Amino acid sequence: MSQKTDNTNTPHITKIISGVILGVILFAGLYVVGVYFDLYGKTRDAGVIQAGGLAPEILSQRVDAQQATIGQMDENDEAQILFGDLHVHSTFSTDAFLWSMPLYGGEGVYPIADACDYARYCSGIDFWAITDHAEATTKKRWSQTKQSLRDCNARAGDPSNPDMISYLGFEWSQVGPTPETHYGHKNVIFKGLEDKELAMRPIASGGLATEVLRNQSSNMMPRSTVFLDFENRQVYYDIRKYLSEIGEAPSCDPSLPSNELPDDCFEIAETPADLVERLGQQNLNPLIIPHGSSWGFYTPFRTTWDKQLKAAMYPEKFKLIEIMSGHGNSEEYRDYKNAIPGPDGMLACPEPTENFTPLCHRAGEILLERCLASGETQNVCENRAEYARFASANMITAGHLAIGASEPSDWLDAGQCIDCFRPSFNHRPGTSIQYGLAISNFDNPKNPTRFNWGFISASDNHRARPGTGYKPAQRLRTTEMARIESDYLIDMMRQTNEEYAEAELVTLDDRRDDLSFNMLEVERQGSYWTTGGLAAVHTPSRDRKTVFNAMENRQVYATSGPRILLWFDLKTDKETINMGGSTNMDANPTFNVKAVGDFDQLPGCPTHVVENLGAERVQKLCGGECYNPSDERLPITRIEIVRIKPQISPDEKVGNLIEDPWLVHQCDTSSEGCQFSFTDEDFVKDGRDTTYYARAIQSPTQVINADPLRCEYDETGQCVKVNLCYGDYRQDPEDQCDDPSEERAWSSPIYVNIE
Repeated sequence: MSQKTDNTNTPHITKIISGVILGVILFAGLYVVGVYFDLYGKTRDAGVIQAGGLAPEILSQRVDAQQATIGQMDENDEAQILFGDLHVHSTFSTDAFLWSMPLYGGEGVYPIADACDYARYCSGIDFWAITDHAEATTKKRWSQTKQSLRDCNARAGDPSNPDMISYLGFEWSQVGPTPETHYGHKNVIFKGLEDKELAMRPIASGGLATEVLRNQSSNMMPRSTVFLDFENRQVYYDIRKYLSEIGEAPSCDPSLPSNELPDDCFEIAETPADLVERLGQQNLNPLIIPHGSSWGFYTPFRTTWDKQLKAAMYPEKFKLIEIMSGHGNSEEYRDYKNAIPGPDGMLACPEPTENFTPLCHRAGEILLERCLASGETQNVCENRAEYARFASANMITAGHLAIGASEPSDWLDAGQCIDCFRPSFNHRPGTSIQYGLAISNFDNPKNPTRFNWGFISASDNHRARPGTGYKPAQRLRTTEMARIESDYLIDMMRQTNEEYAEAELVTLDDRRDDLSFNMLEVERQGSYWTTGGLAAVHTPSRDRKTVFNAMENRQVYATSGPRILLWFDLKTDKETINMGGSTNMDANPTFNVKAVGDFDQLPGCPTHVVENLGAERVQKLCGGECYNPSDERLPITRIEIVRIKPQISPDEKVGNLIEDPWLVHQCDTSSEGCQFSFTDEDFVKDGRDTTYYARAIQSPTQVINADPLRCEYDETGQCVKVNLCYGDYRQDPEDQCDDPSEERAWSSPIYVNIE
């Protein structure tokens, strides 16, 4: 017996299914349209500070431990040395927001509030400053920044003896395409937190940084990234919203003085002189601190300090300089060249020297190898290699893109200062600290102009973590390394060129529509990022104004991360000149140097940190590792003295004026601390102004990226293979890439003029 099937409902079911499919397609289409038009982004805020101030006894213990050491060194018992970080970014900075993206290995947000808790409890420093990029700061972000800093400071206790001082600032992030137009980055730090003591709005730089952020910001985070990491889609919506807000404010009228402009316009200072003048128009006199001066990833070849020493640039206003940060050390001068003048106004590639291989030279080597491997003749390949050197030299900071499709390891140690202490990537000697101290401006021949800097260091951390240099831990949080999780993003950064057997010259003008991080060697420079340094201040008390005044008076020094105690002074019959000071003399000067190493660190965090932050936040914010001093101090192994004789005529070669080191004192490592005195017996005989500063060298400890390239050398001493520390999936996340390093402290110079 057959059974008849009832298909009466089949058309109805088919219609329902079709309707559902159509609805899904329509919904998906509408959703994609919303993504395209950036409809889902939310505006981020400054976050919520979660911890209160330190208990008074914790602060007293810190002070007492230092005072005991100060007394042993026969120093002023009433003086203090405070440690801090004046260079920190939150996700109110564009690059910091980028690094917070999960596809870059980030946590989605690094608000200013986190920086407050981190500085107080994880790193346990005495002062810090937020310095988000002015080029990306809006009226609303500036307002929220001020309030967050006030909230942080309100937890500090007694204003005359606070547990931590929070300073407010911004970074003027100028990048020029040529040596003549490049001035570099400056941090602007204000003394107070009241509106009348602060800029009405952050003042941005002109040049490439603003051009990119105001006009091309969408290139930094394509809409397609949402679909690469759909689970975390909201953070990608939010950064697109953030980037769009940068360009919303109208440009300020440049013909009006700063104090007559509306609060909500976008103000620009094209040069350091413009910045000084615009701040002055608001009756402000903040600290303006150059930093990253020798960073080669954005500094054009052949850039020098000379143009910033002209009187019209107000060199006297730049009282401090950041000698080192997590981006590397800018101290040392070397007489090497990345490029030299060529025909028709173009650049040519110089030959390598014993200690330096120009990037352009290595470009030629890579191209020659590839060309020969493709089957071309020796003559053809040598011609192509010559063009590759030419193209690379003339693409400046993007010279690695001249040949395309290269791996970061292909470049070996090209472009790097291989005998500098933890140098900045692609170190530019003409903008090093030593070069700046050696030159003079002779526009007024009877009274040459010179830089009189005091030295500080900082972290330049972009994850809202001030003072990160206390331990070699959490390299993906305490350095600028990004754990990129996508081949798509890696290829986007490299701008892969399939025509790898020939070079291509692409000028800056050709790239005007795509000025972004793609032009930088993001991957290779990742191996040069360390945890950064600290600023140290000699001060009679720890209140806000006294500490700020001490910084204005250059009573400061720099460390590469540890809390080394350092004193450097010149004594005469009449007075004592402390580090950062100047004096006139007609006799040979005698100096005293004293240094004490930092406390050896215990694992984990002190009990009071866990009690205040809670175990979960300690793990998330501090990575389970805090500044946690033992009772034992590390030895100082030696003290080095650097002597620089500034130019007395414009034709003097800078390299001949820098003696580094001029004098070395070996310390007794069995005792706590090291001290000695010395006299410059040549001063009167030489009859010229001289600058002196001290470096105290601590016994080796492990430091992230202390050996950035980890080269393998052949029998002639040439680097033939590198073992880079990648931030991405190619590197074990548990590998901190740490090696032994001699941490150090640099005194501010003492400037001695011949009478």
